[in-house]
Amino acid sequence: MGIGVAVFLIAIGAILTFAVHASVTGISIVVVGVILMIAGGIGLLVTLTIFAPRRRTAISETRVDNSPAHERIVERHDIY
Repeated sequence: MGIGVAVFLIAIGAILTFAVHASVTGISIVVVGVILMIAGGIGLLVTLTIFAPRRRTAISETRVDNSPAHERIVERHDIY
């Protein structure tokens, strides 16, 4: 589940919980809305804690032409 799906579930749950005043026999719309908001909140937390903190590495390469061996310097930089 991505961030967009989680926010969508929270929004639909909030609409069902707070804005819909209809009644359906056998189903409580308020409970369905609360369940959707909880599922969206859990999905958002899981997405942000597990999938968001990925490290990205940038590699820059520099060639030194002044040296007799034409050395190559490779540097890695972590991007947060």
